[in-house]
Amino acid sequence: MEDINQALDKVRPMLQQDGGDVEIVSFDEETGTLLVRFLGHCAGCPFAQQTLKQGIEKTVTAAVPQVKRVEMVS
Repeated sequence: MEDINQALDKVRPMLQQDGGDVEIVSFDEETGTLLVRFLGHCAGCPFAQQTLKQGIEKTVTAAVPQVKRVEMVS
């Protein structure tokens, strides 16, 4: 999971700038699904889904081939 955390570190400054962050909930190696939770201001942001798909998922799947998709849990 260290490689996933390193990929998330690339998008964290953007999230932290707006008072938020992201944490890993779990990673299912069989399906390639990464579950994350938004923290701080990001948790209730109306743009969270857009940030998830266009920022986090795009960055993580490019850096970690085992991750096929990223989903958000509350």
